[in-house]
Amino acid sequence: MNLVDHMNQKLKLVKPSPILSFSVLADQTPGAVNFTVGEPDFATPEHVKEAAITSIQANRSHYAPSNGISELKEAASNFLKQKYDQDYSPEEIIVTCGASEAIYTIILSVLNAGEKVLIPTPCFPLYIADTMIAGGQPVLIDTSATDFKLTPDLLQETLDRESDSVRLLVLNYPVNPTGVTYSQEELNALADVVRGRDIFLMCDEIYSELNYDQKHASLAKTLPEQTILVTGVSKSHAMTGWRIGLLCAPKAITQELGKIHQFTITTAATVTQDAAREALENGPDDCQPMKAEYQKRRDYIMQVLTNLGFTGPQPRGAFYIFTQIPQDLNQDDVAFAQDLLQEGKVAAVPGSYFGPGGEGCLRFSYATSQDNVERGMKLLQEYVQKQRAAQ
Repeated sequence: MNLVDHMNQKLKLVKPSPILSFSVLADQTPGAVNFTVGEPDFATPEHVKEAAITSIQANRSHYAPSNGISELKEAASNFLKQKYDQDYSPEEIIVTCGASEAIYTIILSVLNAGEKVLIPTPCFPLYIADTMIAGGQPVLIDTSATDFKLTPDLLQETLDRESDSVRLLVLNYPVNPTGVTYSQEELNALADVVRGRDIFLMCDEIYSELNYDQKHASLAKTLPEQTILVTGVSKSHAMTGWRIGLLCAPKAITQELGKIHQFTITTAATVTQDAAREALENGPDDCQPMKAEYQKRRDYIMQVLTNLGFTGPQPRGAFYIFTQIPQDLNQDDVAFAQDLLQEGKVAAVPGSYFGPGGEGCLRFSYATSQDNVERGMKLLQEYVQKQRAAQ
């Protein structure tokens, strides 16, 4: 008897993350500079850590209300309004265990079996896996021909082809893995295509504080009645391990989303909620020094890549560079990345791991120190020069 054969059959459609596997391989490679990890290399701000210590000392060790402590939701409501002009009352906010739980909660809540989820690619693979686990059908929209952005024409074309079984459109901006983002005008144009349709919009804005060239734009301002917003403090306050996300939607929708959240997580940890409250109340601009450092790293890497013949969009947000391998080098991105790691001691994620449109590309995360950036780029230069000399 093999009990694995009797588990949820949808799990057979989901493969372990190749990104995580490649990152582990990079960590196990002596001397390698790792550009795979998508998390801040900064420490959580001191005042946030002190708030957590105070919470522990005050014996805040019991269950919080399922949807989150009221003080944190109030702080989140104020933060979103002041920063982005997004209007969510505390009753329209659920505190989740990171943005990942928020995404899972949304997808499981809105999908019926067989319904479709539109996912622009290249993308963070979590959306695809969660859709399949929920019994939905991911519809992958290759955006490589439109500068890695979903356009109104591309969206309309997809909707016409996929009929009325589309239930959810996923938009992540700034985008992991490409670093591109949308202007408010571009988002407004997308909103015009889906306005009034029975389609939810899941807007993953976890990188909202990492916009380099513009004020953060959001569909939540344009089409709030159809939008479910995902955000949190992981990237903005270097709090990935604290696992606090925010899920925001109109009250009637939030009440339904709360059912999945309640019966899977119950509640996020009280101590980490207290820390997140401090971050949002008293550290709204904590990300600014981090952003300045990220931008410095971005510019350094982009210059080296350009000089070597790599091409790709200038990242306008997040902390990723998505770049096309030069045509005179191996265009098999998986084989190239593996050889670059083993022979060149530089770890960058193969672009095809992020779906259609990523073939022949690499993703570099610059959420690492400037010293690592400079050492890694020197190793990359040496590797490329060696490859070209051998031709």
